[in-house]
Amino acid sequence: MSTLTHLDDSGAARMVDVGGKPATARVALAGGRIRMSDEALQAIRAGAVAKGDVLAAARIAGIMAAKRTSELIPLCHPLGLDAVTIDFTFETDAIAATATASVTARTGVEMESITAVCIALLTIYDMAKSLDKAMVIEAVRLLEKRGGKSGDWRATQGAG
Repeated sequence: MSTLTHLDDSGAARMVDVGGKPATARVALAGGRIRMSDEALQAIRAGAVAKGDVLAAARIAGIMAAKRTSELIPLCHPLGLDAVTIDFTFETDAIAATATASVTARTGVEMESITAVCIALLTIYDMAKSLDKAMVIEAVRLLEKRGGKSGDWRATQGAG
């Protein structure tokens, strides 16, 4: 049998059967950042972007995306999420986004937290692109997961 869980014995794609697994509490934390010009950063910080409150829109977009992850990622299980939070931190030349997703289920929420970060950052780009088309989304990754069969995991500094 293949060691890749989304392939059957013949190599065909399949959704992993989690039916026999117990539902347990699971949490995943993902992060990423969007680098931008000082002009764009200051406009977002001051709430002076023509399209409106950039971080409020990005937070809502990220939460909505987490809830729809299984519609976006093939073979990803639909989950009834318990909670999704998205936080933003202003850095010298960027805004960092962190998403935490939690669920009590038979499978983890890593994809939901990563999707939330990606869409939150894309929303920031969309809302501020008139100020800086050269913004760069980077360093999107899973930072931590808790629960499930494989147990707890945390990213090492600078590595993924």
